[in-house]
Order: sequence, then structure tokens, then C-alpha cells
Amino acid sequence: MTGAGGFLGWHTRAYLHSCGATDVRSFAVGDRFDVGAATDAVSGSDRLVLIAGVNRGTDEEVEAGNILFAEQAALALREADVPPSSVAFANSTQVGNGSTYGRAKQEAARIVREAADAVGAEFVDVHLPNLFGEHGRPFYNSVTATFCHLLSRGDRPSVDVDRELSLLHAQHAAEALIGTIGAEHLASIATTSTVSGLLSTLSTYAEDYSRGDVPLLSSDFERDLFNTYRSFAFDKAPSIPLKQNTDVRGSFTEVIRSHGGSGQTSFSTTVPGVTRGQHYHRRKMERFTVVAGRADITLRRLFSEEVVTVSVSGDEPCSVDMPTFWAHAITNTGEEPLFTMFWSNEIFDPAAPDTIPETV
Repeated sequence: MTGAGGFLGWHTRAYLHSCGATDVRSFAVGDRFDVGAATDAVSGSDRLVLIAGVNRGTDEEVEAGNILFAEQAALALREADVPPSSVAFANSTQVGNGSTYGRAKQEAARIVREAADAVGAEFVDVHLPNLFGEHGRPFYNSVTATFCHLLSRGDRPSVDVDRELSLLHAQHAAEALIGTIGAEHLASIATTSTVSGLLSTLSTYAEDYSRGDVPLLSSDFERDLFNTYRSFAFDKAPSIPLKQNTDVRGSFTEVIRSHGGSGQTSFSTTVPGVTRGQHYHRRKMERFTVVAGRADITLRRLFSEEVVTVSVSGDEPCSVDMPTFWAHAITNTGEEPLFTMFWSNEIFDPAAPDTIPETV
């Protein structure tokens, strides 16, 4: 794989991890390219996935960079003792629109295709539209990442030039690059919107979520877009304070307000010192709320070593939402049984549990 450290590369690695793939090799292109290391990575692999590209810079930088990356990957492919049986190239729907980027990607695809043909490998040309997803880089990867970043920090972004967008979640792009779904199906999976429409939807999400509410999620696209927004909101504030109303009878606390869609509520008891969880989710939202006892909720983003710890108590109720692609666990740190309420935006399906083991 090239581009493993970028936005789409991270999502592709995450998808492979969820599938149980343990041998994912990456190599650098550009100034750090080493033909020996690249050839070793490619040789004996099942599939070569080429993601690295240049989409920002001067026209000369964009053209030269994309062609250089393709030439370096092609060299590694031709030099491999045991070439892979397939090569997937992350192309763009901008091919053919007359732009420098579109021309550069078209030429890069030609270079890689010729190398794949020379070694007898299948060439899969994956034309990708505007991608969005968790942990995109604002002001760089996509307008979605920029809007999410600004809205989660209380800003009010504006639209200077409105235009139509074809939006695809990065996990679908990863599935196409790996071959789980055919590249020809991406157009039917993508959602068409406008820049202003996207901002309006995300603004609604931000307003609802600022109160701890879950907006109406009536489609997979809306779920994926909301999870994208949540990945930015979590960085800003990992816990959601809850208002506890008390009187002589006791207390009453609202835990969640869902504006529509499916959902499932459950609760658990955990004895002192015991840890639950140690997994992550690709698509579903999960909310933890401790109603009695004390606990540490720990979370770690996939492929990161930094652990976020949120200490919670039933005496001061708050909720913590689990971001997608973050391993999470909850440990009873008190001396009494821990009572935890869980809410998920989808009904549990044993045939597709979306619960991938991963230790925090």
C-alpha cells in the first residue's frame, strides 16, 4: 500500500483490520522512495493498493507528483519477484474534466496499468468522488472535514461558491480498493448534495449534538455523516454532561433524546475491578452512561497509542459516546457494583454485530 499514513490510507487500514488482515505492508513514494523496500513490500502480496497522490500545490507540483508516484509504484511492481495478482489504483472522478489534477491522475493510471499488464496482474481503476469520513484533515482533505472542524468548535462557516457534490464515505472507498465491492458500484452508493446542503445538514447535527441529542438518521449516509461529525466533536469534548433533577422523592435524569431512527437500550452490572468492552465499531454509535458506581472509560483511536480516559460517577451523571474506529472499555474503579446504561443507534444483529475485538 502507498499513502497508508493519509486519510484514505488510514480508513483502508482500518477496514482491513476489521476484516482480520494482519499483514499489511506499506512503502513510501516521493523523496523517501526506496526501490528495495518497495519491492520487498510488493513481492508476495495478494493486492497492491495505490492511494498516495498529490491534489494540492501548483499545477506543476500536482502533475509531477502524481506521475512520479505512479512511476515509482510501477517500478516496484515490475521488480517484484512474486508480483501481486491485482493492483488497485485510487483514481478520481475528475479524470476527463480538463483539470491538471484530472490529467495527472489519468496519466498515472496509464503508467500503473501498463506495469500491471506487464506482470500479469489485474488492474482495478477506482474512480473516487468527494470523500468524507472520521478524522479527515480540515482545510485539506475535504470540505466536510473543514465544516465539521469549525462547527464542533462553535464557529459558523459560510459558503462562498455553491456547487453540486458527490459524497462517498471513506469506508466504501476502502471496500472498493480492497475488492469487497466492485468499483463500478460506487456511483450508486455515493450521495449527491450541494455545498450549502451539506453545511445545512452538518449545522443541524452540531446544534442537536450540542445538547446531547441524536439527530434523525434515516439513511446509511446520514449515519456516516453524523459519525464523521462526532469524530471532531469528541476531540473537543469527550463527555456529555447530564442535568440531574432532584427533589424529596429522589432524582430524574434524561440520558438521550433521539430525533428518529432505530435504537436499542440496555444496561449492565459490573463487579469491582472488572473491565468490559475492548472492541470498536465501524458504523454504529454507542453511548455509555454510568447511573451508579464509579468507572474509568478508556478510548484509543485505531493505530494510535494515545489513550483518552474519562472518569465517571453515578453521583454526577454524564454520558460518553464511543467514536467509530476507537477501541473502548469501561472498568469499575469503585468498591460497589457498577450500573451502566448503554444506547446504540441500531438494533443488535448477531449476523453482523459490528463489534471488532481490539484492546485499548
